[in-house]
Amino acid sequence: MVFILLILGAAAFLHSKGGLGFPWIQFYTKGKESGFQFAEIHTLRRAVVEAALENPVSIFSSVKQLDKTIRGVIIHARAALKMDDPGTNKFLVQLFDFRKRVEFNLPKYRLGIKSTRDLMATQRLRLTLPNGGSFVASLVENLRKYLAISYPVGPALPPGFTWKNQKINVYFWRAEDAGYYFESRVIDDFLDRKFPIIYITHSDNLIRSQKRRSIRVETNLPCSIYNLSTIQNANETVEKIAGYRARLVDVSEDGCALLVGGKAKVGLPIKVQFKLSEDPLVMSGIIKGITFDEKKNRSILHIQAVPLSPRLKNAILTYVYNIFDERAEVSKRGPSTFTS
Repeated sequence: MVFILLILGAAAFLHSKGGLGFPWIQFYTKGKESGFQFAEIHTLRRAVVEAALENPVSIFSSVKQLDKTIRGVIIHARAALKMDDPGTNKFLVQLFDFRKRVEFNLPKYRLGIKSTRDLMATQRLRLTLPNGGSFVASLVENLRKYLAISYPVGPALPPGFTWKNQKINVYFWRAEDAGYYFESRVIDDFLDRKFPIIYITHSDNLIRSQKRRSIRVETNLPCSIYNLSTIQNANETVEKIAGYRARLVDVSEDGCALLVGGKAKVGLPIKVQFKLSEDPLVMSGIIKGITFDEKKNRSILHIQAVPLSPRLKNAILTYVYNIFDERAEVSKRGPSTFTS
């Protein structure tokens, strides 16, 4: 009853604004059926009006139409020179929150997998031994009786060590899904082969954890790193001097991953400067994890960002959701030299 009164109130408001060219009662009803609150539906109505969407109701059933709506709002804001306006950025934050909600309702994020038999070749794995030590490997081939994985890379092992019969804990992050863990045993060690590999047992009891909180996309872009004395000095100020050169290998609203030469320390506060479009962006955060490749003497740093300003968050999510096909343009032009 309350919702019906709200719809009637919205209809009266729209009529007063000359906005009854479209059956908006249908829009509000569909929004309620889709699980949105009245205030959220009102925000979406404003967005589809700004974006001049031909069929506003389609926003509740089509990710493509939702992206088109967000694109229209951004184009409108850019034309009005309001991209730095707090009200504009607050509105875009709300729209991207809806976008994430729709994304995470897709089956690929909800279903997950139960068995290692569903893993695809090239899946990156992290292995740990009972007495410590963390190693990285990748799935070479998924066979009926076992998994063939690349020879684990990590800290030096004692002379004569063999992986055969070792009990191991295996962790992996499945793209567009979640983190997983399982226990396994090494069946055989083929260090003497031209391409060393090991065989490990399957598991039909995967433990799913660390469900994705944000959408992360892979990149291959130049960036610069700057040290921070403490994380309390985190800022989004663009640096004019050159920093330590690195590669941005993925990015999300929660952080990023960087490829650097040599080693680094977990817990260090840093500042990362990069370009996703024309303007430089700056993200500050803490190194939460490191994947070190001893053979190539390089590391992937996993950065957890401090909360982003609405402006920066919207800029990153515009790229993450590929609202303007910027990721396609980046891949076409290839890596370029970063200048701050």
